[in-house]
Amino acid sequence: MCVPKGSIYDRSTVHGVVLRNVDDIGLIRELEGELDLDVWRAGMPGVKDAHIMVRPQYKEKFLARLDEAGIQHYVHNNDVVRALDDFEVKFNQWKLRRNNDAIYNTYPRYGEIEAYLDRLGQEYPNIVTVVNAGNTFEGRPMKYVRISTTNFEDPNKPIYILDAAMHSREWVTPPVALYTIHRLVEDLRNEDRDLLENVDWVILPVFNPDGWEFSHVQNRMWRRSRSFNATISPICYGADLNRNFDIFFGTFSVSSNPCSDIYPGPFAFSEIESRNVRDMLYLYLNRTQIYMNMHSYGNYILYGFDNYTLPHNVAQLHFVAAAMGAHIDARKMADAPYYAVGNSNYVLYGASGTSQDYAQEIGVPFSITLELPEFDDYGFVVPPEYIEQINTETYAGIAETARLAYLFYRHRL
Repeated sequence: MCVPKGSIYDRSTVHGVVLRNVDDIGLIRELEGELDLDVWRAGMPGVKDAHIMVRPQYKEKFLARLDEAGIQHYVHNNDVVRALDDFEVKFNQWKLRRNNDAIYNTYPRYGEIEAYLDRLGQEYPNIVTVVNAGNTFEGRPMKYVRISTTNFEDPNKPIYILDAAMHSREWVTPPVALYTIHRLVEDLRNEDRDLLENVDWVILPVFNPDGWEFSHVQNRMWRRSRSFNATISPICYGADLNRNFDIFFGTFSVSSNPCSDIYPGPFAFSEIESRNVRDMLYLYLNRTQIYMNMHSYGNYILYGFDNYTLPHNVAQLHFVAAAMGAHIDARKMADAPYYAVGNSNYVLYGASGTSQDYAQEIGVPFSITLELPEFDDYGFVVPPEYIEQINTETYAGIAETARLAYLFYRHRL
């Protein structure tokens, strides 16, 4: 991993913004595209402040706009490069101390994740099948596992689809996916046998392998895919995969600047990675009960739609999401925030072209975005010491939603 001095983050700062109401959120959304802001934490009016990274050339204008609107703000991090350098040093030291640690308790490279999935497929052929959803722009296979005691042939079992690392800088998400695989396959406990016997699983640990690798070797804060089209931009790569799905495409919370982190791409499904996941969703659509799209960070459990409308089954959807939050909160660290649950537009902010909205629209009953917890002021660079805590508490929530998925599915039959 390297983000050298003089990089794009040199002299960038992160500012806390005290949100009062939805108008303040609207202004941040407006400035996000106008000033190429990087929203680390969207915040919630009256509950938690937003964290916004600002490049030096836009800092004066950004703060002036906040002052004009009467919005309080403060410096949250005055040296982003130093924070990233400190994380790299501490992570490398931690790896030396924790040599040969389990793959789900660290931040592995993509090749290590592939090897782990392949090993499980070889050692547990009766329940694990490794599948390539398709190759990425740079040619990496998007591998996922199917976990099933009945080879995905039992129509009485719902399917649970879970993915992680759509935004590649959100390093803490793949360990949760890998830990879930581990608990279902290598460490299946008596109290969890129903999860394997009653539910079929599709788990994609890394949605964005190209971005994942780039974030490890070049730019720790890289978010987008790594596609390149010189006719669109001769210098900028990729698109925001969570703006690239064909629902409300390109209409809000996006930027037309191909260098922006919220650039949705030139058209819906322009990115091979989002097309691969789209095809995966359709492959299992007839029995899929839950689609869980994991992100970091902020302690949110969200559902659609992002255009101020609600799904027809919103009562049941909220029930499942709230049950997940309750089971995670029951195991959280004492000083960690509680999860906020609700419609993504009302609780957080609306974004067009999300996989959450797309899965809900095409017929997945419970399509949920999970924003994993925040710890202290670490943002995206969560120290690896917290991984085990995040894994165990989140797995409890995943297990509860799987049980509810089974009950709702059986009731439907």
